[in-house]
Amino acid sequence: MIFAGVDWAEAHHDVCVMSEDGRVLEQRRVSHSVAGIGELHALVAAHAEEGEPVAAGIEVDRGLVVTALLAAGYQVSAVNPMASSRYRDRHAVSGAKSDRGDAKVLADLVRTDRHNHRQLAGDSDLAEAVKVLARSHQSAIWSRQRQVNALRSALREYYPAALAAFGTDLAASDAVAVLSLAPTPDAGRALSRSKIASALRRAGRQRNTGQRAAEIQAALRAGYLQAPPVVTRLRSGGPLSDPAHQRLYRRDRRA
Repeated sequence: MIFAGVDWAEAHHDVCVMSEDGRVLEQRRVSHSVAGIGELHALVAAHAEEGEPVAAGIEVDRGLVVTALLAAGYQVSAVNPMASSRYRDRHAVSGAKSDRGDAKVLADLVRTDRHNHRQLAGDSDLAEAVKVLARSHQSAIWSRQRQVNALRSALREYYPAALAAFGTDLAASDAVAVLSLAPTPDAGRALSRSKIASALRRAGRQRNTGQRAAEIQAALRAGYLQAPPVVTRLRSGGPLSDPAHQRLYRRDRRA
């Protein structure tokens, strides 16, 4: 069996080919292109007998390079970067990182410890497409949650009535609709029940609109501690009408 370590990078990849007894047969840097992958395959083929299995280690579990290795029939193991770092520390006193050295570490790791790492399986094009969609969906959810957390933190400082009205569900259509109409406490207190109900209907609410509008209005009009107007305008992103406040805002932005 032949072992290969591929230190992945955006523009190029360092490759190390190793024998079963741990000898480094060849090392080379290849480009991130069709020609570069061809060089990688040629490098392996120069030292492997026909039909001889090839085990490859790489620190990513998806992408074009991984797909190309799987398509060529390699046994590809996804190595966690933390695991390869720990393995490097076992064999190098300095612990210094280098691309050529990392490729050798990955080749040696799959030679001795590939049973401890996840071997990737080649999937159909449809399965790969589902993976891409699932990762995109997950990223969108995480991004939305980060924005909701930032919004909750801001509202806690200047608009506690909004938190009372919508609780933790600030990403819901009701919250988005009403906060778009009333981004400040003063605007929230001025909202009529009919305006709130209209906003809820536009956002898609079909049931208990009047009751929900009354609940939101009561929460927005309840008594809470209030920040100074200039702080409220800054936190809500609204216009600053006072010239002195405008100068202060511009100075803070420059800082």
